[in-house]
Amino acid sequence: MNHTSGLVRYEFKEQFTRDLSAEPDRVWRPEELIGYILDTPAPFEAGKGWDYSDTNYIVLGMILERITGSRAYDEITRRFLAPLGLTRVVPSTSRQITGLAQGYAGPGNPFGGQDAMIAEGRLAINPQFEWAGGGFATSAPDLARWARALYGGVVVDSAVLAPAFEGVPARLGPDVRYGLGVILWPGGSGATVGHSGFFPGYQAEMRYFPADRFAIAIQFNTSAPRALGRSPGSIIHALAAIIRSQRR
Repeated sequence: MNHTSGLVRYEFKEQFTRDLSAEPDRVWRPEELIGYILDTPAPFEAGKGWDYSDTNYIVLGMILERITGSRAYDEITRRFLAPLGLTRVVPSTSRQITGLAQGYAGPGNPFGGQDAMIAEGRLAINPQFEWAGGGFATSAPDLARWARALYGGVVVDSAVLAPAFEGVPARLGPDVRYGLGVILWPGGSGATVGHSGFFPGYQAEMRYFPADRFAIAIQFNTSAPRALGRSPGSIIHALAAIIRSQRR
């Protein structure tokens, strides 16, 4: 969960992006995804380094299904989404996702080979491959509600959150650490916790401010390099400053 396993990323493997683009309707099994990294040496021994990899969460999803005996999507819906009333969080298991805005991946996009990700109501690739590595579509309000519930102690109690927030050094910026599925950012106005999100044509950022007890989530329909002009994190902190000023 903290990306210290040494498992490399499957989703940016050239062979995988070629196969994904060539068969946009293919439904992928987790074992097939992991198969793309079996000939790649680990960059470090397990526990001896850090490297973000969606492969870790594919493996975690397989473990979850083995333990529970049911589908990961079903368990997540039953345990978290339904009780919290997060009705605009849906599994991204098809090239057609109701209400999805057009996304722009920029020139040279290896995922589908085109800038605009949607044509005639269908994504250029099947997002189903993401599965436990981020396989949900949602709205910014529900993403913020999830962040506040999760990091604010509604979903799990403090005994579980404490080790999740310990973190290990991560190559995501000065003094940034990575916990159990959570990025831990330092800050002059207080530490923040949350996560970033990426899918070809889309970016998301959610952060919870423990000292203020509020969460902010933003989504962008572009993943093209430098298209935003500034980092999503800086935009969230600007919004947080506005919220604080209105509270005074």
